[in-house]
Amino acid sequence: MTLFAKLNLAGALIAFACHTTAQTKDHNIDAQIDSIFAEYNTTPGVAVAIVKDGAVVFRKGYGLANLEYGIPITPQTVFHVASVSKQFTAYSIYLLKEQGKLSLEDDVRKYIPELPQYGKTIRIKHLLAHTSGLRDQWALLTLAGWQMEDIITTTQILKLAAKQKQLNFEPGTMFRYSNTGYTLLAEIVSRVSKQTFADFTAANIFRPLGMQHTRFNDDFHNVVKNKAHSYEMINGRFIERPLHYSTVGATSLLTTVEDLAKWVNNFDHPVVGNAALIAAFNDVSLFDNGQPVIWAASAGDTTYHAKGQLLWKHRGLKVRSHGGHDAGYRAVLINFPEQRLSVITLSNNEHYTMIAKVLPVANLFLANELAAAAPPATTVNQAAMAEQAAGYHNTLSDYTGKYHSDELSTDYNVTIKDGKLILTHHRLNDMELKPAGKDEFAGENDFAFTIRFVRDRQQVTGFEISNFGVQHLRFTLVH
Repeated sequence: MTLFAKLNLAGALIAFACHTTAQTKDHNIDAQIDSIFAEYNTTPGVAVAIVKDGAVVFRKGYGLANLEYGIPITPQTVFHVASVSKQFTAYSIYLLKEQGKLSLEDDVRKYIPELPQYGKTIRIKHLLAHTSGLRDQWALLTLAGWQMEDIITTTQILKLAAKQKQLNFEPGTMFRYSNTGYTLLAEIVSRVSKQTFADFTAANIFRPLGMQHTRFNDDFHNVVKNKAHSYEMINGRFIERPLHYSTVGATSLLTTVEDLAKWVNNFDHPVVGNAALIAAFNDVSLFDNGQPVIWAASAGDTTYHAKGQLLWKHRGLKVRSHGGHDAGYRAVLINFPEQRLSVITLSNNEHYTMIAKVLPVANLFLANELAAAAPPATTVNQAAMAEQAAGYHNTLSDYTGKYHSDELSTDYNVTIKDGKLILTHHRLNDMELKPAGKDEFAGENDFAFTIRFVRDRQQVTGFEISNFGVQHLRFTLVH
């Protein structure tokens, strides 16, 4: 055997060992964790790291990082972590605030003057809390006919944001998730620091913490060693889901479970920042009236937002967490601060069930401290809603025609086919518009949307389209 072959074999054995070896002292817990992730073997899978009292007590990979070459996932595999990126963006803002280079009360237009003046000031704190009213970038792009696999850059998003004539709501008064806000935060960091956002975070967060395999990827052309590919199962077989983002802040952090373990330990033993900064960063976001920003609420269960993190309780225990999902990548970072326990899972499998896997793992370490499970929350009666909508009568021919939006620089056509109202766009599959009320319809592109046709007297003159991140964006009837 040649020296080159021996070195390759040694490297493969080391990788295999990292892939298969767990590290807790309790072999029963190891076996239970293995059973939770047992379905990931010859499929795209997941990397797992567990941090307890500042030590990584478990690290392991399950499944494959690359199906073409059969490369296994290890704790050193690099993943795109989507919205888990946001807490690093928010933390960068807090670092600049600590340095006296900006204030959370600053008008965003102080740094990004190309944004429109909406009559109400959007402040940095509004971007952090998702209370800016800015329309979401992904929601806008898909309405404009973009595919999520297109090349998407920060410059394109900034230009799109600059064309928006309206906000979803008055800044500081409501909560609506806006990726646009976190793209703008990264741009503010770059303009204030006079560095690229990738360079700023590398110098001020990743290198000081020893996160050697972590970077914000601001150019999808970059070659990244040990990076997992992204997959989704369609019609019984896995296909690759490519991602061509060249935009950072809201997304595009590349990292490993081992590096994220170093990040969570910084909250207890600060190397980057200090205890006061971390306490402010972890505190609940507030509306302008001083009330806490609520992410979601149901009977006996409230989740609050805190600058790229969610604050909630799992069976009586305080939790800080966030998830991420782009293409086939799925990421979860969950921290129980009072128990000094964190569970980190990064996946390249679209069908990875995230929190449904993470909580059973956490429960293994928290069994003596958990309260009884709460009853399931009530759900909306969708059938009753559909029955209510069916009571309206719409004349479909009223709505046909070509519609244009200056804000999106795009057109839609509304036609009738086989007795159904159809929305068409030159870059999208045809979309059926299903009746949802008088002059109101529902459809689905990458995201579900609603359309309300607008009339002048009796004549339809346009429509307003809304989805999760855009409210009442106007299209005008051209002919």
